[in-house]
Amino acid sequence: MDWFSLPMVVTGLGIGTLVGLTGMGGGALMTPILVFLFGVDALTAISSDLVVSLFMKPVGAAVHLVRRTADLRLVGLLCIGSVPFAFLGAVATKLIPTDTVQPTLLVLVGCALLLAAAGLLARALVRVTRHRDALGEGPTDFARPGLRFAPAATIVLGAVAGLIVGITSVGAGSIIIVVLLLLYPRLRASQLVGTDLVQAVPLVGSAVVGHLLFGSVSLSIAGSVLVGAIPGVLLGSWLATRVPGGIIRRLLAVVLMASGLKLVGVPTPWVLAAALAALVGGNLLWIGVKARFGRRRATPQQVVPEDAVPRR
Repeated sequence: MDWFSLPMVVTGLGIGTLVGLTGMGGGALMTPILVFLFGVDALTAISSDLVVSLFMKPVGAAVHLVRRTADLRLVGLLCIGSVPFAFLGAVATKLIPTDTVQPTLLVLVGCALLLAAAGLLARALVRVTRHRDALGEGPTDFARPGLRFAPAATIVLGAVAGLIVGITSVGAGSIIIVVLLLLYPRLRASQLVGTDLVQAVPLVGSAVVGHLLFGSVSLSIAGSVLVGAIPGVLLGSWLATRVPGGIIRRLLAVVLMASGLKLVGVPTPWVLAAALAALVGGNLLWIGVKARFGRRRATPQQVVPEDAVPRR
């Protein structure tokens, strides 16, 4: 492959824009695109996508570190599990027999995409039902005093996320955020995103080291995608304040579900039927959920300015 591929630059621009716009990881989108549209083998797509993520993640993480919207205690606990297991995930790809590595990795990526789609849906539902946010996105107004830490559960969560990323490159951000919402309901929305982004940097770095040793990194693919992805992230971040990200996330959940079903071997007609059912049924379900929960807001007594929340 040439060192510079214009179609991949354009693809990187689109993926980067969606990452900046929605906050979701690019692996869930980039890996299946490389496999389906560009005919890249699964292991090379996974390895190269992780290199791209390694350069994209620190941009968002730096912003949250400057704004102090990342809980470094949680970052540390997550990394205890995620960093070694991300490396082990890369090693695991080498242990798969050569004659079955391609179909096995495709199925694993498909399962990870289905998990990511479920995570996006669960995240939005938790936002609506627990925090009474009608759009399923955005910060909440409830007071956040202190956190009761669950070290063991947080470390296990990091280990599972690291293993998924190391094997499939599909970011476990949606899964991590949903579980963090359940474990630590007092975390502000900005802290959830910031904590996930900061812990993702060492996680992805560990996975990249593993794939450089045991994977199949293509610097031409990674370089071409990065040329478009970096300005795309900046563009998406700028658009994030002007476009309803919650709606886009729900559409992406359908795309991830359809891609996951295709990768695990579901026939195309059934994939199309499932996507159509998800679009129609999902919108009807969402209307019902918003009608039941979306209008119930916090009372003025419950609203506490963020500056008034004590820090530890």
